[in-house]
Amino acid sequence: MNLRRDVFQAIADPTRRAILVLLASQSMSAGAIAANFDSARPTVSKHLQILTECELLKQEQTGREIHYHINPEKMKEVADYIEPFRKMWEERFNKLENIMKAYKSE
Repeated sequence: MNLRRDVFQAIADPTRRAILVLLASQSMSAGAIAANFDSARPTVSKHLQILTECELLKQEQTGREIHYHINPEKMKEVADYIEPFRKMWEERFNKLENIMKAYKSE
């Protein structure tokens, strides 16, 4: 059964977010990624599978090893989706800050 993975469900997990942070600067093999976690290697492999299925990661065969790296196009889609919400909250916090400054000066 092939389940459709949701990007936001995938990044809701703290381990998967940590994997994305690890891979932000360099590609790594599954073993190298797993070495950074206390989880069992099959658990990390499942996280990699989920991130790959929702296209946040890409796989590249290098000899006998598979290296994982960030898919920048998919990450940009996520960032583009979140951007209007970030702007809205930034505006609200700026308004709150201005109200607090005005209140303190009184």
